[in-house]
Amino acid sequence: MTAVVTPARPVAPARARRRTDPRWVRPALLLLLASAAGLYLWGLGASGWANAFYSAAAQAGAQSWKALFFGSTDAANGITVDKTPAALWVMGLSARLFGVNAWSILVPQALMGVGSTWLLYAAVRRTSGAAAGLLAGLVLTLTPAAALIFRFNNPDALLVLLLVAAAYATVRALEKASPAWLALAGTAVGFGFLAKMLQAFLVLPAFGLAYLIAAPTTPGKRLLHLGAATGAVIASAGWYLAVVTLWPAADRPFIGGSQTNSLLELTLGYNGFGRITGDETGSVGGGAGGGWGSTGLFRLFGGEMAGGIAWLIPAALLALGAGLWFTRRASRTDPGRAALVVWGGWLLVTAAVFSFMGGIIHPYYTVALAPAIAALVGTAAVQLWRLRAEPAAAGLLSGGAALTAVTGYLLLRDASWPPWLAPAVLVGGLVSAAALVFAGHLGRGVAGLGLVMLLAGSGAYSLATAATPHSGAIPSAGPARGSGGGGGPGGGMAGGLLDTSLPGRDLTALLVRDAGQYRWTAAAVGANNAAGYQLGSGFPVLAVGGFNGTDPYPTLQQFQQYVRSGQIHYFLGDGPGLRGDSGSDYAQQIADWVAANYRSSTVDGVTVYDLTS
Repeated sequence: MTAVVTPARPVAPARARRRTDPRWVRPALLLLLASAAGLYLWGLGASGWANAFYSAAAQAGAQSWKALFFGSTDAANGITVDKTPAALWVMGLSARLFGVNAWSILVPQALMGVGSTWLLYAAVRRTSGAAAGLLAGLVLTLTPAAALIFRFNNPDALLVLLLVAAAYATVRALEKASPAWLALAGTAVGFGFLAKMLQAFLVLPAFGLAYLIAAPTTPGKRLLHLGAATGAVIASAGWYLAVVTLWPAADRPFIGGSQTNSLLELTLGYNGFGRITGDETGSVGGGAGGGWGSTGLFRLFGGEMAGGIAWLIPAALLALGAGLWFTRRASRTDPGRAALVVWGGWLLVTAAVFSFMGGIIHPYYTVALAPAIAALVGTAAVQLWRLRAEPAAAGLLSGGAALTAVTGYLLLRDASWPPWLAPAVLVGGLVSAAALVFAGHLGRGVAGLGLVMLLAGSGAYSLATAATPHSGAIPSAGPARGSGGGGGPGGGMAGGLLDTSLPGRDLTALLVRDAGQYRWTAAAVGANNAAGYQLGSGFPVLAVGGFNGTDPYPTLQQFQQYVRSGQIHYFLGDGPGLRGDSGSDYAQQIADWVAANYRSSTVDGVTVYDLTS
């Protein structure tokens, strides 16, 4: 790692390295990026609409500029998704350009993955050289959570891209105490907020601390630059909050996920501190009692979270600790130690929040850890190999390999895998660990063996992830298990609150018939239910109660007014299928009123109420 580079062997400035990089670096980079593109694009259409909740919102954005700006779930602008809409801006614009289809929605996610790999390479290269940058990019590409998210249309893909861009800008700012680069880092984090709200801010302590410690300027200027960068974060995130807050509520969609039609409430409550405390009004599961899984230091090593991210966490922590120890006597502005603070702080803060948060958390969130892990592992492996003649460096290389082998073995002990794979990873990893003890006396062959065993487990998991179609609201990495996030969208029966099915042929024909005469061709409880009908018909469907069916929109009185004025043609389904202990019960009131006042029929297995009869 950079931390181990002694003053006698300084890392050359970035411009000098560009002139002196070996000739193989550029072809290797192109091969890395092409491999990432292949992994993320291979068979991408098999996932269909993937997360239909966001696909339907992208469809709405392709039909209505207003829906695109607010992130509405339908082009008639009834209610928004429960996030800020930056990720939908990308998908909606792509759908406008290339049509509403699975590829126009999913390809941008894959390209974000390739961009993240390139930016991570560039950031690590500036402090640790091209080889470390390439290895960091390879580790990121072969992280299962990344192979999942860069093939899926959740907001996390854009979030990761923007955070890696912010890290790159921070590294550039640290080189010459550049306020412009630091402000650019703040702007990238601010736009990360527009992708996934407060989660984007988890990297700020690391970036700020690195600049405060290591920027080559006076303490006063460091504080001044940090203040300006904070202003950039506030401006790039806050402009959208201000516009939505000042926009007349009667002339915009209801803010999904909130109980008061407030984006600020959504930011600080359901998608903010409620994620920490578990007090999330309107949630249909979890809670402060631990319904989202047990919290604690080893949360990331259990359940579906482990398969997505845990493979190299022990090695990354070892790299961070060793790097900080070896640079304890380095100068204040040492770029290697500053990089350790950037990547190590990112990893520690984000991992701590994910490990102990009591509210909603899903396994795919862990993709936010992948760039930091990859940077630490890539930097450490290359720099320790360069110093392999020193016993301490060889011992650390060996220890990292052994930790990774044991972790891989534990994660691969699953019936979904061939029975020989886990023992092979363990034995191969331990053999390479033993060989690395004598790395100073061996050639590059042992480095190749170590690299293969380092990435064997996570690589196999990533390939299995890419080979498995994923759909629904909560995908997870790894091979298909017969339930959960695997499998593409089907037809016929209605979806649930957390998954979506497309309507059958007869129901689709019914929804399309005379749809242009209505603001909404239908209404259904829950945004995922509505999404399937909307994607299948191509016409707006009102998501009663928003994502969970617990948002207070529309009220019974509003719904009755919509019906009286001929704005909704059909009501689909029997009402909420999943209820929490908080939030609005308007969706249930509406379903009860419809059932009591309108005659039902069954079409393709779905209960249909004609609200015009």
